[in-house]
Amino acid sequence: MQHITAHLKDEAGTLALGAALARALVPGLTIYLHGDLGTGKTALTRALLHAAGHTGHVKSPTYTLAEPYTIQLHDIDVDVIHFDLYRMISADDFLDAGFREYFNSRNICIVEWPEKADGVLPPADIDVFLTVAGAGREVELAAHSDQGFQCLDRLKFAPNL
Repeated sequence: MQHITAHLKDEAGTLALGAALARALVPGLTIYLHGDLGTGKTALTRALLHAAGHTGHVKSPTYTLAEPYTIQLHDIDVDVIHFDLYRMISADDFLDAGFREYFNSRNICIVEWPEKADGVLPPADIDVFLTVAGAGREVELAAHSDQGFQCLDRLKFAPNL
């Protein structure tokens, strides 16, 4: 397992990590974001999407559960689906909504609160763990697949901003 840890001094560090992840993306990635409320999961995703070329508003999918965005990667359109499963009552809600169909080799899926659909979600290529540390955050990225390893290998990130 490839493993990266860093201290993000402030929100700018979280935004820089999101931008660095955007430069390392490839279609088919599944990224799980772990952390308590307010740890920066949505801010990280918003930074990633903007750095990947999305120019519109990026809203938290807390109430809609999923928000799709289309970006260009290597001159092809790729859908990034941002899930926020916080309000799900059971893993069956994930299946009933038909969300599994989004997890394929063409899309990138970013999932906040993946534990809410434990047992029905496809495995993550990368887990990102965020915790509050003073005014900043501690972040841990762990790859679990060849695609995840390759993504983290491409990651160019200077955490001490």
